[in-house]
Amino acid sequence: MSLVVPLVVLVPLIAAAGTLIVGRSERLQRIVSVLALSIVLALSAVLLFAVDADTAVVMEVGGWDAPFGILLVVDRLSALMLLISSIVLLGVLLFSIGQGLADGDTTDTPISIYHPTYLVLAAGVFNAFVAGDLFNLYVGFEILLVSSYVLITLGGTEPRIRAGSTYIVVSLISSLLFLAAIAMIYGATGTVNIAHIAARLADLPIEVQTILHLMLLIAFGIKAAVFPLSFWLPDSYPTAPAPVTAVFAGLLTKVGVYAIIRTETVLFPTEELNEPILVVALLTLLVGILGAVAQADIKRLLSFTLVSHIGYMILGIGLGTQAGVTAAIFYIAHHIVVQTTLFLASGLIEREGGSTSINRLAGLLRSSPVVAVLFFLPALNLAGIPPFSGFIGKLGLFRASAEQGSWLAYVLIGAGALVSLLTLYALARVWNLAFWRRTEEVETYSSPIADSLAENPAGYSEEGRRHTSGLMVAATAGMVAVSVGLTVFAGPLYAMSERAGFNLYGGRTYVDIIDEEVAQ
Repeated sequence: MSLVVPLVVLVPLIAAAGTLIVGRSERLQRIVSVLALSIVLALSAVLLFAVDADTAVVMEVGGWDAPFGILLVVDRLSALMLLISSIVLLGVLLFSIGQGLADGDTTDTPISIYHPTYLVLAAGVFNAFVAGDLFNLYVGFEILLVSSYVLITLGGTEPRIRAGSTYIVVSLISSLLFLAAIAMIYGATGTVNIAHIAARLADLPIEVQTILHLMLLIAFGIKAAVFPLSFWLPDSYPTAPAPVTAVFAGLLTKVGVYAIIRTETVLFPTEELNEPILVVALLTLLVGILGAVAQADIKRLLSFTLVSHIGYMILGIGLGTQAGVTAAIFYIAHHIVVQTTLFLASGLIEREGGSTSINRLAGLLRSSPVVAVLFFLPALNLAGIPPFSGFIGKLGLFRASAEQGSWLAYVLIGAGALVSLLTLYALARVWNLAFWRRTEEVETYSSPIADSLAENPAGYSEEGRRHTSGLMVAATAGMVAVSVGLTVFAGPLYAMSERAGFNLYGGRTYVDIIDEEVAQ
């Protein structure tokens, strides 16, 4: 089974090379891309089944033993992230193929560049999830950085280049901090293997541990877009083509959250920084949602809700308990799917209505009832309306907070409930203006609230109504079905999250599992 682990990275990389070779054939590129991600999806399902039965699968690359060799590790957490991310990547790929067919592959997504870059991005995501050492995790982040910069600037428009420049500068700063932390950790412990680092960090002075801990948290916090390190996200993501924005919003920040989970549960499983992390979670929740309610543009509104809901995940991590990290894992899986689906739905809204500004949209419920349903269901889910998975995840976080029992945890329960209501308010406003009101009301509609909402920054172009292909609608509907499936199968998914949390906080921790697997 260990031989399967590198395949989740190698398959998309080999496919990326294949799409370059057949670059003149759009059809072959699509076939290769879909086949590659379908294979990874199947492999991820196999790995999840295997590790759930036997706790972990470890691959020593090249036969070199750690710490000299590179370990690829798949435990329950990484297997779940692999499965969810492969589903999302495949769904977004199908949406982008449909968009290319509708546009003739001449506008937003040059197909000869898009497919190999997208597959390299997928390989970077998968590599980050299976990395068993910090340097390999850094390599995964760098693969993400290079490919995401290409994707975010597709089309070469001025707003995309400007947003891409901000994105690349911020990402490089994060990468430099991460690399510096790796160098310091290696100098202090003599290894970059995560399990070995965890065993040796306790021997270092407390001050050194705190510095290393903070450097990793800041580096990963930038990638996860936690406050106050999230300033770059709302201006960067909405400029990209719809499928690129969807995969960025769904996955890239969650790779940062995943790294924070590993940091807090494996490398530094202490309570030293739990309170500061909870304060950051509180500020991320509130600042993100306050930004969302002030937006008139749907993409920017969703970008701010993305920042806000990262706060729920950081809340679960900051509690420092098995129940907290269990709820965080469940919420990550839920949010990856739902946030991606909402961005895909916003892409359909833009094509059907010719804009993503709620001040210019109207009558979509009558003209595009299918799009209305595809937006409505994930919107309710994101807002945490019962019985959707968003409600279950938030309930798990609130329950874990109450069990932890600190005053800050109770403040976060109140803040989390308020953010959920404000999320519902922001999305209900989108529904009311874009879908519910009649077209003839657009010219006459005015209110102090509507007039104060922030539109797209200058330079963000709107291209008018465009044809929507059936594949785009089908891909979005498939993602909606997956989001509903998270609710239908919330019990097994939450149980899986509990077992993943047990690997991090239970009797047989990540370090114990790796030591046992390597010893065999």
